Amino acid sequence: MPCVDDWVNDPLGAVQGIFVQNGASGEWEKKVIEYFREKLKETTASSWVPSLNDVPLHYLKPNSLVKFRCMIQDMFDPEFYMGIYETVETSAKSRVLRFGKYKDVAECGLQQEVALNSAKCVTLERQTFYCIPVPGESEWVKEAYASASQARGNPSTSYTPSRHKRSYEEDEDMDMQSPKLKEQCAGAGYGGSQACGDAKRLEKEAPGARQNLPNCTTSIDLNFPLPGEKGPACLVKIYEDWDNFKVNDMLEVYGILSVDPALGVINDESTKDGSSILDPIECMDTMEEQRVHSPPPSLVPRLHAIVTRKLQHVNPFLPATLKDDESKDSITNIMPDLSTVRAELLGFLTHVLLGDSLAAEYLLLHLISTVYSRRDILPLGKFTVNLSGCPRNNSYTKYFHRTIQQLVPSSYCLPMTLDNMNTLQFIPHKDYTANRLVTGVLQLASNTSLMLDETSLEQGQLEATGVRNVTALGNLITWQKVDYDFNYHQMEFPCNINVLITSEGRSLLPSDCQVHLQPQMMPTNIEEYMTNLQTAVVPSMLKKFRIYLSLLKLMDYSISDDVTKAVEEDFVDMRKSDPRSITAEDLHQLLVVARLVSLSAGHVTLSRERWQRAKQLEVLRKSRLQQQTHVNGNEP
Repeated sequence: MPCVDDWVNDPLGAVQGIFVQNGASGEWEKKVIEYFREKLKETTASSWVPSLNDVPLHYLKPNSLVKFRCMIQDMFDPEFYMGIYETVETSAKSRVLRFGKYKDVAECGLQQEVALNSAKCVTLERQTFYCIPVPGESEWVKEAYASASQARGNPSTSYTPSRHKRSYEEDEDMDMQSPKLKEQCAGAGYGGSQACGDAKRLEKEAPGARQNLPNCTTSIDLNFPLPGEKGPACLVKIYEDWDNFKVNDMLEVYGILSVDPALGVINDESTKDGSSILDPIECMDTMEEQRVHSPPPSLVPRLHAIVTRKLQHVNPFLPATLKDDESKDSITNIMPDLSTVRAELLGFLTHVLLGDSLAAEYLLLHLISTVYSRRDILPLGKFTVNLSGCPRNNSYTKYFHRTIQQLVPSSYCLPMTLDNMNTLQFIPHKDYTANRLVTGVLQLASNTSLMLDETSLEQGQLEATGVRNVTALGNLITWQKVDYDFNYHQMEFPCNINVLITSEGRSLLPSDCQVHLQPQMMPTNIEEYMTNLQTAVVPSMLKKFRIYLSLLKLMDYSISDDVTKAVEEDFVDMRKSDPRSITAEDLHQLLVVARLVSLSAGHVTLSRERWQRAKQLEVLRKSRLQQQTHVNGNEP
């Protein structure tokens, strides 16, 4: 294995050493991945790698190793690239074998050109994912990851166009002194002399072109699902096992950052005047497709993935996986505190829900629920709660959601105003002109908490878009799926989204469980009350709350044969005493509540005691609904 001085600042140097040592055999690619995986296993090694999530792009060194915590928003068509190619020096006719992996442009000297007809050239395929930050990711998650990073210190978060232009030009002035960059030729796999000429022209013209780059943001839609979202978008190039990934997966990618200005010139040349440095026969994309698939790298950088892993969660206080021995040991140390944390969290949620301990218990069960399996089309484990009886006071539900944001890694509150229903795009749809998936509000990562605020409802008429959006919410809640619109057909995308509905009366949307809020107090200043509640929780306990809620979603659960038999007998007895009191749906509901009651106490199996506790909770909940019905004279 080659000795590398800095595998973070010069990862291509490490790759080059492995390539030279192993030649063009297929082994060199495996050894590159093994090398970087071993490096990242070192203690705190991952914190040395700067993150696109935390560090502004103009602070990052081109062709350095960076990481990106993201969600796959779209998948583009696979692309071909020159995996291995030869360059020929025009005077001496000497040949040099080079690798094209992890690069966007082929390298050749000023007096060299790519030998396209060489027998040693190898054309390979890679997959491009359009990736964005995890939608609705909480601020405490971002801050925790950023504070744990040791890379690049704490750069300024200001990102003004003038600062961007100056920093980028300063970097380029230094980088252009490097013979390696002077030898880059734009357009891997295309005419060597012509492409190198464009690279030299770029060196002279790029500063003027860059002055217009900040204005491009108005014409380039970064395709974030949620309104007001900010953060970097990135084209991630995947080289191995891309079939293991799918749209909406959360990833952590370690790869080589590419912001080569030549990519922007290719885009500009092919769209401004109709000319192109690419072969017109090979470039069959429409102008719109080129604009979307080849955005300026200063806005949407390229990331050539070396190590990629799928994320179960984005909680920075939990191990990325619970399968290895070290992670299991850390979880074992947490388990004895779960009952204490549960009691503290239940007390906190009771105060948040204005003194209602029963509603707090159901809210806790909701927050740890997740779809753990699917039986045919039925998602198992979902637990959508309709919290009715909420004060018609926008500030309460607003601060209620802020409390949830402080507890879960990702969430979004959707006020169900008439305007939102009729104007927002909920369902992603395919744009065939640009050949991309245009996002929608319901394109969310797994285990996102989605709060639907029906207290914002007002009188009015739902238009066609509004009707489709309400239907989409119903399908999401009932089946945990979103039917993406591909114009000629609908494509079903399973999801795992925790839906909480706040409303005055019973929700217009379906739910698994309605809990009517019975406030024991009503503060005169709700904003001050809710703010004081959050500040009253000490940071160490707040961290435990966050670990508790995320951990319990990942724990396995089972029911022994003895308990299964006891539950069946109990169900038969309940049916005998009053056949109308309980149905098969009620039994399913009881099993879901019992599962969550068990997990909330840190138990991975069902006991008779916790089964009885689930029955008690359901009796109290239904009794409260009946009382409210009697008071109002109708359904609450």
